[in-house]
Amino acid sequence: MRAVPLAVAILFSVIAAMEVHASVPIEVVYGRGRNAIAMKLWQDAETQLKNGDVEGARRNVEAALRSDPTLYPALYTRAKVFVRQHKYELAIQDCTAALKQDTTFVEAALLRAGANAHLGRYAVSLKEIEHCISIRPRIDALARAMADRAWLRATCPDPAFRNGRQAINDATTACKLMEWKDEDTIDTLAAAYAEAGDFDSAIRYEQQALGAKGIAAEDAKTFQYHLELFRHRQPVRSSR
Repeated sequence: MRAVPLAVAILFSVIAAMEVHASVPIEVVYGRGRNAIAMKLWQDAETQLKNGDVEGARRNVEAALRSDPTLYPALYTRAKVFVRQHKYELAIQDCTAALKQDTTFVEAALLRAGANAHLGRYAVSLKEIEHCISIRPRIDALARAMADRAWLRATCPDPAFRNGRQAINDATTACKLMEWKDEDTIDTLAAAYAEAGDFDSAIRYEQQALGAKGIAAEDAKTFQYHLELFRHRQPVRSSR
């Protein structure tokens, strides 16, 4: 990761697990002298989205963009709002606009890949994820990309894209990169083992994900559902 002065670094957290895995903050380098009002509105939107207030986040992030249309991290935040609202084409548009301002913004590329997967464009999604992996981004971004590819390989509704063994390899790598501290990535590994037919391992890793410290209630509900599937010898079929 390129070192930058603290005064120009903006830190914010990835929210919905569907778009991207891992809870490590994303670092976005953004210059001095930005519009303070826009920055505050954007940061408030991030907090609201994290707390589940999607509509409040939408209002604040759109106000931020009206105040400063060049605040590209706000485009990413609005894209996450659109994903929550199942407005995937709009999410893709915002991710594309953010990437035009910062071509290294891997998280925006992965969110766009996820939105395309929701629309059934699995080949497009996989191509973008693999591009993100190929450019060897910083470790946390690489972990997200590896986990996203594993999730697609493990759970895609189209069997042509599923490959349990490859999903296990990718998810294991992602877990190691995250030092086995990210519950979403461990959940992905569990789904990969289920796709490969190893439901005992799937159950073991899902229980590990459920036992993570500070797990969000929404995540716990999802992981419990996955655990019940595995206990009934069923894999996950979903596009995060």
